[in-house]
Amino acid sequence: MEIWINPACSKCRSALSLLDAEGAEYTVRRYLEDVPSEDDVRAVLERLGLEPWDITRTQEADAKDLGLKDWARDAGSRDRWIAALSAHPKLIQRPIITAEDGTAVVARSEDAVRDALGRH
Repeated sequence: MEIWINPACSKCRSALSLLDAEGAEYTVRRYLEDVPSEDDVRAVLERLGLEPWDITRTQEADAKDLGLKDWARDAGSRDRWIAALSAHPKLIQRPIITAEDGTAVVARSEDAVRDALGRH
């Protein structure tokens, strides 16, 4: 399992603490430093079963600068959103845990982290 984190994020730190407390084996991806490619973003969206706008932090300054709230949320706009997430990784919701069963979860709560841990 892999967890995408921003070390400055309290929800990320909480998720890591819970993973450690449960003795989980995982790798950490500091996605602001190890920026996901567009293909990485597509792969995690596939695992999440979500669209790019579903994992976009629309209140971030970068989102406002890009005018994301006015972007279409449809299949024709999907690649534009994915490109924006790769170019501006701060816009990606965190933490994201990729589970062993090939799925993923946005682990913003203890329940979501436990859900990822239970996916074998």
